Amino acid sequence: MTVTENVTAPAAPLPPLAARTRSIGGSPVRDILAVTARPEVINFAGGLPAPVLFDAEGIAAAYRAVLTEEPARALQYSTTEGEPALRAALAARTTARGLDTDPDDLLVTTGSQQALSLLATALIEPGDTVLVEDPCYLAALQAFGFAGARVVAVPGDEHGIDPVALEELVVRERPKLLYTVPTFSNPTGRTLPADRRAAVAEIAGRRGVWIVEDDPYGELRFEGERVPWIASYDGARDRTVLLGSFSKVMAPGLRLGWLRAPAELRRACAVAKQAADLHTPTVNQLAAARYLADRDLDAHVTRVAAAYGARRDAMLAGLADALPAGSAWTRPEGGMFVWARLPEGYDTTALLPEVVRHRVAYVPGAPFHAGEPDRATLRLCFVTQTPDEIAEGLRRLGEGLRAASERS
Repeated sequence: MTVTENVTAPAAPLPPLAARTRSIGGSPVRDILAVTARPEVINFAGGLPAPVLFDAEGIAAAYRAVLTEEPARALQYSTTEGEPALRAALAARTTARGLDTDPDDLLVTTGSQQALSLLATALIEPGDTVLVEDPCYLAALQAFGFAGARVVAVPGDEHGIDPVALEELVVRERPKLLYTVPTFSNPTGRTLPADRRAAVAEIAGRRGVWIVEDDPYGELRFEGERVPWIASYDGARDRTVLLGSFSKVMAPGLRLGWLRAPAELRRACAVAKQAADLHTPTVNQLAAARYLADRDLDAHVTRVAAAYGARRDAMLAGLADALPAGSAWTRPEGGMFVWARLPEGYDTTALLPEVVRHRVAYVPGAPFHAGEPDRATLRLCFVTQTPDEIAEGLRRLGEGLRAASERS
């Protein structure tokens, strides 16, 4: 009898992951938040709304009403475009703020971050050029990079995008789209003035470029006058996608955003959404619609903005003592962020570990740049902590920066 030895063959290697997953890294902000999640750390790193200001009771009441009165509908599948009641409410709010909008102009998304992903899927072929402001919202850089875009930064100044530089790049690079957060930008907090918005709209209309106008912070104004959306200017009406979100004015955990877009692009985004998640959770949409019907969201936002304004003031009051001599920073009229630049020779990425040892954190500015990074920059979120906590955090920040300088 012959005994055959059973030898296990070595396992063959698996096919590799898609190249796009290897070329795009994770979020430095998320990585920093994971490292600094200890309760003793005063964290200026995250773009997190203040949880004590959530209208938790009002949101809970909206969910109770929906689940009591129409549970079968709330827990069922819904249409990809979004619940009609919510789209009607969003259209009314958008129209009231100066941009005539019909419910059918809107697509509800699972947070406005999904809207960026859907637009990248619907618009971008690998190798297409996308223009962004400099510096730029980090997760937008990720979304466009993941789609295979070539991302090019548009030069600007303390007021935002330079229209002259924009037109030069449009002529030279032939981009598919321009992405911008023109009101209380992330990360800088700056707001693009009305005359520049008109110029951007005119360039897009004359040169044939899509505009993606991201507006998650626009309602959080605590001083100054509101500036019209780029989407409201004549040259841009047929080529601007306006993104909105409840994350900063109601609660981020709802994951409710929306996009307003011309019909053909909106339909393409709806098809992309069908492939991604079919639809945004029905119960969340119905609860948000019920909240808008039963509560005064504008009054709530006014209260939140007043609190954020006091927190911004606390941060601005302490920066001169916290940062090295020769530093400069923005003075936002709203939103959530202050952008600071330390003197030449400072590297905020290298300084961060020493600062965290002093139980405070910020986000280094380098990841927000599509081109050559400015390593002396950093972003500070001023809304999550109270004014007293901000003062203490800035005291720790100053100690950490001085300690790091002494070590070098």
